[in-house]
Amino acid sequence: MSALAAILPRGYLSATRAFVLLAAVSLLFADLAVTTMDPFGELRRMFAGLAAPDFAAIAGWSVVSTLAFAVVGVTLGAGAGFLLAIVFARSRTVRIACALVRSVHELFWALLLMQVFGLSAITGVLAIALPYAGICAKVYSEMIEEADLSALVALPKATSTVSAFFYARLPDLAVRMKTYTLYRLECAMRSTLVLGFIGLPTMGFYLESAFRQGRYAEAGALLLVFYVLIGSRRLWARARTLPLLFAAAILALPSMGGSGDVSSNLLRFGRAIMPAPLRNGDWLSLETWSRFGAWLRSIVTEQILPGALETLVLSQLALVATGAGALALLPLVSRRFTGRLGQPLGRILLVVVRSTPEYVLAYVLLQLFGPSMLPAIIALSIHNAGIIGYLMGRHVDGLAYRPDAPRGVNLYAYEVVPRAYGQFLAYLLYRWEIILRESAIFGILGVATLGFHVDAAISELRLDVAVVLILATGCMAIAVDALSRALRKSLRIERLPVRLSTASIDRA
Repeated sequence: MSALAAILPRGYLSATRAFVLLAAVSLLFADLAVTTMDPFGELRRMFAGLAAPDFAAIAGWSVVSTLAFAVVGVTLGAGAGFLLAIVFARSRTVRIACALVRSVHELFWALLLMQVFGLSAITGVLAIALPYAGICAKVYSEMIEEADLSALVALPKATSTVSAFFYARLPDLAVRMKTYTLYRLECAMRSTLVLGFIGLPTMGFYLESAFRQGRYAEAGALLLVFYVLIGSRRLWARARTLPLLFAAAILALPSMGGSGDVSSNLLRFGRAIMPAPLRNGDWLSLETWSRFGAWLRSIVTEQILPGALETLVLSQLALVATGAGALALLPLVSRRFTGRLGQPLGRILLVVVRSTPEYVLAYVLLQLFGPSMLPAIIALSIHNAGIIGYLMGRHVDGLAYRPDAPRGVNLYAYEVVPRAYGQFLAYLLYRWEIILRESAIFGILGVATLGFHVDAAISELRLDVAVVLILATGCMAIAVDALSRALRKSLRIERLPVRLSTASIDRA
């Protein structure tokens, strides 16, 4: 840290010290135990299977279903997000609603929607479309606010607001919105893979089964096919092919039984999520509200507070490990350090790392090390360090260097890190809220975060408790997002690019 003090601005150094200190304190509360008998033996067997993938074992329709859920979910989510973005800046109600829907992870949405639609295609599509609508509304709104207004001057004075937007502003925004939407399709493919772990017939369903039963050759084949889908996205997912893709995806959605009458399920769900003390009580009675207070207090003290502490501990350790990993991986994708031959190999490695969902990595590592925070921290750190390291490598290659710039370690320590550290912090702070959301869902895998209590409540059909816990998770994510934005503003890095598509990740 003393070496950093000599080369970094004071604000950057103070922020770094604060996060490292919080991580050190978090270690006191973290469960990092390895409970399996022979983790490295199982790891050897896993690598042996992954090195000889069995492509014949892949269910072809699982690949089609993965694409279908992603395409339909993103199309609906982005379309709704675009409409919401038009009024986003002027409506506090819209902003609050979008913040709530995007703060709840796709897995939690799927678990709730299953109570109404069962294990159906509608559940999978809406689990992606709902949070993505909130995400796209926010991002599209920021793009609209940042757009060039010079074209408005050329319009006649009587031009309506709607006409002015579509004829003067939208053409300037179209390319950026298209790039971001296609990036969200990549994210949706990862989300769809994860939804397979709760029963939807995507590649994730077969991947989970293969890992659980030790069929590592099949698991390796599934992962390789998934990486090819992600890596070739620029070839088959283009703006002009999206209408055809959407139509084909609608037809390709799997026909699943669902769970009977949706209207009756919806009424039953509405009743089930009403807090138990209010369900049959007299709302005008003080005794009813006293029982409600005791019910809520027990949830807060016995589940929300312990789960929130575990979630924050896990996310804080993963955040600092992500930062350290990203700085270590940065040279792998920079031409300045690896040259023209090494750079493509480094980029391929980090593309594979960033394409693997954290949930899948954590699931595999839990089989190796047992149910503790350690697999979740490693999974979050690897995935997010791969993303940030990749972007930082592209960023430092775009810097202008003086002719007598040093080489090797001196270039990295005294030229690259000081000049790129602000952008590094911007990326890291932006991923903070995402890391927190992912930390919460690892509870479904047995890690004692808020998601553990959510999964238990849904399994026991205590949907009223589950909704309170999910709202608490969402509020945590919103609070961290607000703190992240405040820190970026105080460090004067709020205008640096943080959205991955903006940072040219789409050209990977």
